Amino acid sequence: MVVVSACAPKPPTLPTGAGAPFPEFPSAYQQATAACRDVRTITLSMAVSGRAGSTKLRGRIDAGFAAPAKARLEGIAPFGKPVFVLVADGARGTLVLPREDRVLKDAPPDRIVDALAGVPLGPAALRTIVSGCGFDGPAAADGRAFPNGWVSGSTGDATVYLRRAGERWEVAGATRGPLTVTYADWASGRPSTIRLRADSQGRAAADLTLRLSDVEINTTLDPRTFEAELPPHPVPLTLDELRRAGPLGG
Repeated sequence: MVVVSACAPKPPTLPTGAGAPFPEFPSAYQQATAACRDVRTITLSMAVSGRAGSTKLRGRIDAGFAAPAKARLEGIAPFGKPVFVLVADGARGTLVLPREDRVLKDAPPDRIVDALAGVPLGPAALRTIVSGCGFDGPAAADGRAFPNGWVSGSTGDATVYLRRAGERWEVAGATRGPLTVTYADWASGRPSTIRLRADSQGRAAADLTLRLSDVEINTTLDPRTFEAELPPHPVPLTLDELRRAGPLGG
């Protein structure tokens, strides 16, 4: 990513309190995720702004994802080679820094993304988030309804928040551990703005806004999309080195 000064918008507020029982949550969740849960592949461009730690970030990432857990992320520079290229398949990721010929091989993808941007997300979670499903999982019958009209319920190890969009439900946000995702600017049944926040000790370790464009769903992707192109003379890079050099390194 290109690091510049950028002002993040006000953090979103999710409903709090016990709420009232909402036993219809599983069916509402099925309706809200009808489109995004069928996303097998997705390609898109993401304009990223916000901060990680004390570092303000802005840049563009071109991305491609394929179920169940493949990803390719390219940090696009204004000209020349990409800032970084990350390819991942399941629990193994390879990061290439083409401008420095540095290569980090076979590291956990969520830890690479955490070192780059402060949000520990692997390829499967990233795919469901940018598709509009939040943190995917089976819906439990523990739904709660809140005075603002939103409802929430458990999906695996996450909590998903839904809101009404006309006669239908849509995913408004989700939380899992220290991570919070919220959605805005829906068009054609999909969000075009995503807010990602990672908290640490009661404070935001990272707070990013992703504005999506050029989204293509369920197209056939060349298998080579998820293969790393290594430089002729790669210089090894460790995860610790990457973390120290990244926005949270201080």
